[in-house]
Amino acid sequence: MVHPFFDSPKPRIFAHRGFVPEDLARDGILENTRAAFANALAAGADYLESDCHVTRDGTVVLFHDEDLSRTLDDPRAVSEVEYGELERLMAVRGGLLSLEAALTEFPGARWNLDLKIDGTVEPAGALIGQIAADRVLLASFSDERRTRGLAAASRVGATTLVVTSASQGVMVRILLAVALRSRALQARAFQGIDALQIPERQGPIRVLSQRLIEAAHRHGVEVHVWTVNSPGRMRELVRMGIDGIVTDRTDLAVAALR
Repeated sequence: MVHPFFDSPKPRIFAHRGFVPEDLARDGILENTRAAFANALAAGADYLESDCHVTRDGTVVLFHDEDLSRTLDDPRAVSEVEYGELERLMAVRGGLLSLEAALTEFPGARWNLDLKIDGTVEPAGALIGQIAADRVLLASFSDERRTRGLAAASRVGATTLVVTSASQGVMVRILLAVALRSRALQARAFQGIDALQIPERQGPIRVLSQRLIEAAHRHGVEVHVWTVNSPGRMRELVRMGIDGIVTDRTDLAVAALR
């Protein structure tokens, strides 16, 4: 039986931090905002991708960076700012979204959410389990954060298991198992994983390969590649057999793949 999260056409289009067209960017609208996610859905994205941080007063918000320097020219960390103040700062930038607001204001949207710091794990997992277990993929580079987040979702009585992608450590084990061509090691490495969300390369290391795609599919695991903004490369990756594209350019992806 297909999990509701994956009940959409392939290749899946993930809007990386939402989608901000050039005209809105010129007006100062930022990624990871209410406006960016609304625009991504309007442009035809299947999934919304974002990251979770937590404010000083404990509200989980959708924000990529640990601090405000790149987006708001403010050196403070997100965790040093009260939610109300951050909401005011972001009001003219497209609108700050708490995780709870994101899951409720976009009730039909499917979310790919990365737990960036330890403070997000329990509150984010609980919100996902209570509101949207059937339409969230929970991710983290840290396997500890990922597994704790899944456990938090289960503790609140989620009737659907939350799907998840491989953390950095799990990904290393998968790549080793694929390189060794060991079916036994692969079976163990892929256990409990629903998707690989990977770049084509990590520095000098080639991550994506035909052999990896085939191994993932043997174990019922999808392969999503980030961050791809060239329509030509999107089409090449789809021909290789990948299941999803994570992109900054929802508009180009929809035109190329739909």
